[in-house]
Amino acid sequence: MQPTENIVDIADTKSKDVEKSPATESVSSNLDLAAREEGVSAIYEAKSRLINEYLQTEIGFGRYQIQLFVLTGLGWAADNIWLQGVAIILPQIQRKLNPSRVEFTTLSLYVGLLVGATTWGILADLIGRKLSFNITLFIAGVFGIAAGGANNFTTLGALVACIGFGIGGNDAYHETFSLGAIFLEHVPRSHQWLLTLLSAWWALGQLFASIVAWPLIGNFSCQDASFCPKDSNMGWRYTFYTLGGVTFVMWIMRYVVFDLQESSKYLIAKGRDEEALAVLQRIAAKNGKTLTLTLSQLQSVSGSVPSSQPSKLSTAQVLIKAVSSFSFSHVTPLFSTRRLAINTTITLLLWGLIGLAYPLFNGFITLYLTTQVKDTDGSVGATYRSYTIISVMGIPGSVIACLVVDWTRKNPGKFSLGGRKLTMAVSTALTGVFLYLFTTSTSSAAVLGYSCASGLTQNAMYGVLFAYTPEVFPAPHRGTGDALCSAFNRFTGTLAPVIKIVTTNADGSASNGTANGPIFVSATLFMVTSALMLLLPIETAGKAAL
Repeated sequence: MQPTENIVDIADTKSKDVEKSPATESVSSNLDLAAREEGVSAIYEAKSRLINEYLQTEIGFGRYQIQLFVLTGLGWAADNIWLQGVAIILPQIQRKLNPSRVEFTTLSLYVGLLVGATTWGILADLIGRKLSFNITLFIAGVFGIAAGGANNFTTLGALVACIGFGIGGNDAYHETFSLGAIFLEHVPRSHQWLLTLLSAWWALGQLFASIVAWPLIGNFSCQDASFCPKDSNMGWRYTFYTLGGVTFVMWIMRYVVFDLQESSKYLIAKGRDEEALAVLQRIAAKNGKTLTLTLSQLQSVSGSVPSSQPSKLSTAQVLIKAVSSFSFSHVTPLFSTRRLAINTTITLLLWGLIGLAYPLFNGFITLYLTTQVKDTDGSVGATYRSYTIISVMGIPGSVIACLVVDWTRKNPGKFSLGGRKLTMAVSTALTGVFLYLFTTSTSSAAVLGYSCASGLTQNAMYGVLFAYTPEVFPAPHRGTGDALCSAFNRFTGTLAPVIKIVTTNADGSASNGTANGPIFVSATLFMVTSALMLLLPIETAGKAAL
């Protein structure tokens, strides 16, 4: 099987043989893929396929998956709460802590995100995905509250980096793990389009942060930077206390309210087949279904590897397996054919370009709202009112993306008019256009209008891109492909504050050229990204990832 054939139709998967289940037949027919891996990896590949088939044919989509959708959605919301939370407080940090360049706060956050995504991606294989997934929010909540009490800019930067380290772990599960270690590993293939709808939680996180900041920063902040004592500028601190407290509550809810099960894929990788089967049985029971998969069936699936070979991985082997995700032996197959090589290269470029373009505008949006038009109402309350309106407009973008993804799944013969590639390209190009128009704004109404429009199209773009990326990589190496995209995205994101620092002065005026320099760069990158999307040789609309 060629790597580009890893996207296959699954609509006709039905049970026809009682003695030999369709799940078992599917696994057997795909052992050529498993044979590419050696030893335990082949067993893991085959067992994962068996579990996927039973998720589709017996467990289905029910109460547990809905709970999981909310749980992981809160994780997405927590990510953007802090990405936007840092952007929200920048004007007040500039007034009170008087840093040489307030953009260093954003740089600290992105460095933490990069380190966190890498670290937690490996730790998840060592201590389990459930435990790792929960710890990340604890770290973000604790350091978020602590950051609100920072008395100097250096301390604030260090604590913000720790927040990034925590929420970077959340990103590891949404981007790094093939088919989603927490959400998609226990969702049937027929409902994998819900990954796109999860992007609505991302927009809700931004909206929540803006709703919190509007009254707090609007009513408890200095209006004049020349006289700004601490007790008159507590709004940003109250905002961080609130966001940190809410994140901490989310962490508690993961333990108390939600019945989060450990990943069955992680358990079989550790040789704990009995526990993996018990997890699947609990999920089926919560959905009101009966699981017919037996332990003997699960353990008998071993491909060409003798069943007597132990399947349990030691800690050292798990670590090596995690690190090997970035080795050339796993990267090379992503470029094994000309078509796949072109698609992989463009996909990596997309994530890298967007990783730089997005924070160049959104990471400093509150600064732009106060400096773009000189005669605008620059009051703190007006700034955060506008930011809240912009946040509201991001939600329809995510919904539009979800509707398009689901429509192309149900109408595979029509995706040439509205497939993933075209939808991404159009929404990305519109984002660039609206940002160019933003730089021409001469009134506060124009600033708000173009910001709202770009917010809608950006969320639509992200929603489709989140669905396209895991679908397009070859199954045995999908985790590596997703990890490379995530790492490239975070790495280029760290360059955004550097460009902002180089092109503008501390007060937002131009240091060399135009004060709109960072926004021009962002808009141009979005336009280039749109053109590259049209060049992607692989379309995934109407297909399901193998």
